[in-house]
Order: sequence, then C-alpha cells, then structure tokens
Amino acid sequence: MASTTSIIFGPTGHVGSAAARIAQQCGAKVVLALRDTLRPVPGLTLEQEKAGGFERVQADLTKPETVHAAVQATGAKRAFIYLVPGTTDHMRRTIEALKASSIELVVFLSSISVHGDIRSITPADFIAYTHAQVEVNLDEVFGSDGYIAIRPAYFSTNAGWWAGMIREGEVKITYPDAKLDWISPEDIGRVAGTLLVKEMQASEGAEERNSIPLCGPKLVSQRDAVGIFGKVLGKDIKVTELDEKEGVENLLNIGVPDFVATRLVQSLKPKDRRGDDFDPFEGEAYEQAVANLQKYVGRASSLEEWAEANKEVFNL
Repeated sequence: MASTTSIIFGPTGHVGSAAARIAQQCGAKVVLALRDTLRPVPGLTLEQEKAGGFERVQADLTKPETVHAAVQATGAKRAFIYLVPGTTDHMRRTIEALKASSIELVVFLSSISVHGDIRSITPADFIAYTHAQVEVNLDEVFGSDGYIAIRPAYFSTNAGWWAGMIREGEVKITYPDAKLDWISPEDIGRVAGTLLVKEMQASEGAEERNSIPLCGPKLVSQRDAVGIFGKVLGKDIKVTELDEKEGVENLLNIGVPDFVATRLVQSLKPKDRRGDDFDPFEGEAYEQAVANLQKYVGRASSLEEWAEANKEVFNL
C-alpha cells in the first residue's frame, strides 16, 4: 500500500495540493499532473517536492490522450480528479483513459448536492446533475469498488466572492441569516489524500459504499461569517440584505457564474420555501457529514481559523 503511486490532477488548487501533500505523508509516491508543469503548487516549494519524491507530468483532464500518457509514463494506480465543466460526455472519455491506463481507484471531488438516486437527477439542478453524471460514468467504467466520490458542501473559499464588497466595507447578500457549513478546501484535500492511500470501508458511515458527504465543523450564518472576516481583517463591514432577484444580479456582477448564482440563492431559502425536502445542514445526514470530515482529518478547521490563515483571499 505504501508504495502505491497516486496521480493528482489539479494540484495547483486548494483541494488538489492538500491531497498531494497528505497522500505523500501517508506513504504514497505522488505524481503532480498539471496543464503547465512550471506552475507552482501551493504548500510545496520545489525543494520540498524534491525532498518528498514528487514527480511532475503534463496532463489535461479535457484531453484524454494526455491523461493516458501521464498515467502510463508514471505507473500510477490511483488518481484524484475533479469536475471539468463543459465536457460534452461528462468526462466519460477521460475516465475510460484512466481505466485503460491501469488506474485501479479514482477519488472524485463531487458535491453534497448529489444525493439519492444519482441517475434521477435532472439538468435543471445543474451543479448536482453535472457532478452526478461524472459519478455515473465512474460507476459504469470502474464499478462501485473502483471509485470514491467525496461530496463536500459550502467551501470557505467562496468568501472570496465578497472580497470586493469587503474592501468597500459593505457586503450585500440574500438571506444573511442563512447558515452554511464553511468547509475548508484544505480539509477536503486531506480527506482525498487519505482515501487515495488508505481507501475506505463500508462501515465508515457513508450513505453508500463509494460516496462520502462532508460538512464543516460548525454552521455559521452569512451575517456572522462577515463579522468573523471583519474581525480577522480589523475592518468594520456592514451587511445589507437583498431580495432574491437583487441577490442573483449582485452575484453575477461580482463574477459568479449564472448557474451557481441562481442555485446558491435558491439553496439559501428557508426549507419550507425551497420546494424540496433535502437540506444538507440538518438531521442525521448533517451529523454524519460532520463526523465523516472529522474521521479523516482529526480536527477540522473552524471558519475563524481558515479566515486567519487565508487573509490573502480578500486581497486587502
């Protein structure tokens, strides 16, 4: 197990870089698969890469032939991948390239919006649908024992959408008292890196053999999150509530993609107004998602800790 080679696609991202570091610490030989092999990897200096035995290889998840070549050249048996939006086949050819090049286990960064019968999710729920289709392809190509889908909820780094408003001293949002779990991407990566090396067992509490929902350790309202960021940055920040239409328009104006902006505002509505019964932040499902994160990372990062360590997100 310790000598198994794992290939990390997207190691320049918060999740991928943490996955790479943790997999190496757990004993794996780690390959960093990058579109641009000269790009720096967060948390790893070139000296640390050399000392840790990391290897760099060129590959692009939108180009299956490069994926196949990278795996063949490095002898990797396990892979970490993420959703690449816009592929017409929901990454099917890329997944087939992983299988054909002798990858035995894939850890896929999915979304907590994927739940229940994944084949029944419709394109109307764009985020859930696009992730679910990749999970379907993984299941059909690798089988249920050949992949693990980790399904995190609300990334702390989404606070970066507010960076401009925070600089101006006023955050304009819909449903400011709606609570979110604010999960650290680095913690998500720690889960992924651990799973690449140690896999998972059916008894570990996932709703299925190959899916693991993840939530941050504490629910914090958007209003309180703004207060936390203000305290960390030493800045007074006003919170202004918008209606749903204004909220979507504001998110679009600050660069949030349309399908994300609309879905986010809808998800912030009180449950009795959303028109669905799924709420990732209540009941046993939420408690299990929190427990899953703690199981793999030990002590998960609080929003206060994440904010203190990531002030650069706000570009102040």
